[in-house]
Amino acid sequence: MDLITPDYGLFVWQVVVMIVLIFLLTKFAWKPVMKAVGEREASINDALDSAEKAKEEMANLKADNEKLLQQARAERDEMLKEAQDMKKSIISEATEDANEKAERILEKAQITIQSEKKQALFEIKSQVAELSVQIAETVVKKQLDDKKEQMALVNKMLDDVKLN
Repeated sequence: MDLITPDYGLFVWQVVVMIVLIFLLTKFAWKPVMKAVGEREASINDALDSAEKAKEEMANLKADNEKLLQQARAERDEMLKEAQDMKKSIISEATEDANEKAERILEKAQITIQSEKKQALFEIKSQVAELSVQIAETVVKKQLDDKKEQMALVNKMLDDVKLN
């Protein structure tokens, strides 16, 4: 039972050594350790503050970016609207120009048709007059006494004209 009996002398010396060790550690090691811990705590707090500021700046930047995006969308929509209006305007102008040109072409065509019609009538009248003169000339040359023969001759000449 020697092992279980406590040795009070050893116990006292261990307590004394422990107190001296704590005193020495407190005097020489505790302050630098606490200072290092305090500095580390301060740097962690600074890092957390910096992270919080960065987070706020990111939120502000995100809000600014959203505003810029909204403005860009509004400008895009405005540009698209202006382009649509411009397109409608150009189409309208082109349609009006095309209609005006078509009317001018129709007017010119009608004038040309009238002119050609007048010329054709003039030519027909000239041909009729020429044929009449030829018929009269032929009738006078033959000096026919019989009316039937004169009518047959006129009909024959008219048939010749129809064939031409």
